[in-house]
Amino acid sequence: MIELDVEKLNKKLRDKSPDQIIEWALGLSNKKIVTTSFGVYSAILLSTISKHDNNINVVWCDTLYNLPSTYDHASNLIEKYRLNIKKYQPLISKQEVEKTIGLPNVEDDNHAVFSEVVKLEPFRRALEETDPEVWFTNIRVRQTELRDKKDILSYSKNGILKVSPFYWWTDADLDVYLKENNLPKNYDYFDPIKALQNRECGIHLQ
Repeated sequence: MIELDVEKLNKKLRDKSPDQIIEWALGLSNKKIVTTSFGVYSAILLSTISKHDNNINVVWCDTLYNLPSTYDHASNLIEKYRLNIKKYQPLISKQEVEKTIGLPNVEDDNHAVFSEVVKLEPFRRALEETDPEVWFTNIRVRQTELRDKKDILSYSKNGILKVSPFYWWTDADLDVYLKENNLPKNYDYFDPIKALQNRECGIHLQ
């Protein structure tokens, strides 16, 4: 575990660019990952971090329920940036998920079971196999109640240092960045676990 005074460091890092934050954080450990769902603004973190470390493990927990446009978006980014993808999927097929659990909405009692099978178990498996000390994420303030309580640096429940280089950026900031850098936006992204934009997807509760 990397032990840092994150409160003090967060104050210093707020004036740094995402590139500077990433470059600094990459030097903390050789055991690091970046997670992605290939969501709306995924091209930004992935293109940025690939400039600094093209061999970093890129963990993608594919629920099997992404839209075709998201799979196309993922394929394009993986090829363009030669991402070192580590893809994790449910241990059972989509057909078996739907036969035994169904596709519940967030109000259904078995939504928690669905979340566990298609996202949370694959993510825990990913952490066990990659064993990171540093975890790069694209969480930002104003996304969910939980994420509003985070910062550029925070710790997961099991002591992994989470680094969110774009934490203080707004959607407007990111849209400008996409345009200036000619990066794609995944407009149609949908997460069946999160369902609503202000809900947590689950992995950041781990």
